[in-house]
Amino acid sequence: MKRSITIMVFAMFSAAMFAQNTGNAGQTVNQGELHVTPGTLMTIMSDFDNQDTGEYKNNGEVIFRGNFNNDGITTFDAGNGYSRFEGKTQQNITGSIPADFYNVLFNNPNNTATEAAIRLFGDISVSGNADFVKGVVKDDVFGGIIVFENSATHSNVDNESHVDGFVVKNGSTDFIYPLGDQDTITKARYYRYAAISATQEAGSAFKGKYYLKNSNEDYPHASRTGVIDVIDNKEYWKIEKEGGEANAMLTLSWDAATTPPEIFAEPLGEIHIVRWDETQNLWVDEGGIAAPVTSGTGTVTTVAPVKGYGIFTLARIKDDLLLPGDIVIYNGVTPDGDGKNDYFVIDHLKDFPNNTVQIYNRWGVKVYETAHYDTVGNVFKGFSDGRATVTDTKILPTGTYFYIIEYVYEKPGIPAREIKKAGYLYLGSD
Repeated sequence: MKRSITIMVFAMFSAAMFAQNTGNAGQTVNQGELHVTPGTLMTIMSDFDNQDTGEYKNNGEVIFRGNFNNDGITTFDAGNGYSRFEGKTQQNITGSIPADFYNVLFNNPNNTATEAAIRLFGDISVSGNADFVKGVVKDDVFGGIIVFENSATHSNVDNESHVDGFVVKNGSTDFIYPLGDQDTITKARYYRYAAISATQEAGSAFKGKYYLKNSNEDYPHASRTGVIDVIDNKEYWKIEKEGGEANAMLTLSWDAATTPPEIFAEPLGEIHIVRWDETQNLWVDEGGIAAPVTSGTGTVTTVAPVKGYGIFTLARIKDDLLLPGDIVIYNGVTPDGDGKNDYFVIDHLKDFPNNTVQIYNRWGVKVYETAHYDTVGNVFKGFSDGRATVTDTKILPTGTYFYIIEYVYEKPGIPAREIKKAGYLYLGSD
């Protein structure tokens, strides 16, 4: 039978708790050892303050009705501990030391038009499950962060119950980020998740956040590679690698409530994930496969691990420019050092290393040839490596050149195909 204990604003002691507690006006303070044993339900009606000398260990079930602060140690035994934030008013989670929970429940209905029900000033980590029954957990403007450890999960996330801000995922398993944001004009809230694939690397860590705003002001949509037709101007995500060497495949969600209709129009095969490349200062295509539509929502997932991190959103691409394997050829090179088109860009060709690239001048003289293009820095930057009218230490003359690209397209379950593409390449100075 579960033992039930209620702490108001006075000191208590029982067989289930061993603590030096003091009751201040509206506050329960732990300065010693507070252990909640399995089978015990404890309700703290006042604010809870685990001070720097305190050790709070929860192997039972604890309900917090007020604010929570941790400057000491919070812990649990493996597979134990249920912490419930069920305030009657807005709750703050604060502290100088991250608070560690196993299972945690957020059930606070006190979202307002301008405020989230739970404000996260300090860091917390979840090792079991986070149940978002009611209330937004907001951290991006308060300085806290919520961390999901390896294999941790969440449940019941929706428009009124999610994380508005940053979420960190540690470990090797796949993960759906419980992200959302609020429309600054209508004040409506929307749950819009991103997801990463399993990396199989224990040290992996990725941080994510969703923004319900146009990315164009900070990341100009006019600066994009030629295959990108139109970019989502209502929302974007920030996904950053925080640890490990492995890369993950990325999934972004779309919803008719927030995503512009021109993005998710048919055919769905033209919806890709795009990323702002800080080196080139332009949007680049990361590819993607769209899942079937369900009730006005859908997802797009990259077919391979992403090639970089930072700002991502959805876009429509010009399908007629794609070759098998999402190979995209950009036939303009301006090697002026401005970070844009400084070399012959052939997106995704290095995913198929059995390839060759040849470039000829207008008289049919081969000026460049390489195998395994773009795998070891071997890209065409406007210099000749073959017999030509100029030496290989000088840039080739401005003008039109001719390229031949050959590669073997191989994917599991798909017969190998030899692909050959020829076309014109313009080499310019600006």
